[in-house]
Amino acid sequence: MEYFKIGKLAASHGLSGELILQHSLGKKTALKGLEAIFIEQTKDNFIPHFIVSTSIKNDTDIYINLEGIDNKEIARKLTPKDVWLQEEDFKKFVAKASPIALLGYEMIDGETSRGKIIEVIEQPHQILCTIMYNGNEALVPIHEGNLVKMDNKNKKVFIEIPDGLLEIYG
Repeated sequence: MEYFKIGKLAASHGLSGELILQHSLGKKTALKGLEAIFIEQTKDNFIPHFIVSTSIKNDTDIYINLEGIDNKEIARKLTPKDVWLQEEDFKKFVAKASPIALLGYEMIDGETSRGKIIEVIEQPHQILCTIMYNGNEALVPIHEGNLVKMDNKNKKVFIEIPDGLLEIYG
């Protein structure tokens, strides 16, 4: 089962345990129909938190009530924790044009596959993508200067990785 990070529980809201989920899904959503979000307890160990209700705050924030989180003190223990969705749910809610939609894409440098994109960090003039390279997490920038092409059908992104960049990661 693959999980994709969509954002974080940024703050508690009010006294009844409501939380604010900041997301990078690229569109306004209340996550209607979603049963659970996941929080990574330890590396690769995801704990489901079942959704009671949600409402839209703005383009990037959602008010969310979770089962068993019924006061401010309990809610605060979940902030600021990263929020993950299972792959199938992620695909339902992500905007196709959103940078985070690159999660799970294979990164191709020339003819060589460099691995799957496991994290996307949006910055003002580029996107930083994390891939596993020789057992280490490597950050690779994608911007208009090094993006060759996108193959959305086959989930591949073709880029020119600067010489020597991956070598610093082992």
